[in-house]
Amino acid sequence: MSLADLRKDYSLSGLLEKDLARDPIRQFEHWFQQAEAAQVIEPNAMTLATSTREGRPSARTVLLKGLDGRGFVFFTNYESRKGRELAENPRATLLFPWLALERQVIVEGELTQVSREESAAYFHSRPRTSQLGAWVSQQSSIITGRSVLEDSLKALEKTHAGAEIPLPPAWGGYRLTPKSIEFWQGRRSRLHDRLRYRRDAVGGEWIIERLAP
Repeated sequence: MSLADLRKDYSLSGLLEKDLARDPIRQFEHWFQQAEAAQVIEPNAMTLATSTREGRPSARTVLLKGLDGRGFVFFTNYESRKGRELAENPRATLLFPWLALERQVIVEGELTQVSREESAAYFHSRPRTSQLGAWVSQQSSIITGRSVLEDSLKALEKTHAGAEIPLPPAWGGYRLTPKSIEFWQGRRSRLHDRLRYRRDAVGGEWIIERLAP
């Protein structure tokens, strides 16, 4: 098989300036609802790209768990690789790859930790097994085998039997406040539509720009 033969000419839709909401969060919500209606698998799955202070990049898939006018929220271990990198360089990019719709959304911005109250509220809304898992996994650390996780889970199940599981001190949320949001729609002949919202540095208003594909 030749990788050069894996070519698809995108033809499902187009994206024109007149079709956009004035606010990128409203536009994102509109596209997200369409992804849900199309039964895209985990439409809230997003690639999170971070880098060290020196610019060494890394990326992984995480899940969007909150969205409002303040930005995009996800939760993780603050001592994980992504957490350490965000402590050094609190700038990141999110990528939502809605391939079934021939779309992607790219969000760039700065991150801050959400409040402990917000993290606790989300933590206690999760299944009990997921709450225990957050305590079990010292994310990104080296372990000797699967049994380390399973043995730790059994011990914690006994420790917290019949009691509320507390929020781990190194676990919580981040909010990415967007500086730019690009909506990408595949088109024929690789002449894709790329419309980007960018914050005006002076007035703070959203500026909409078309980018060449």
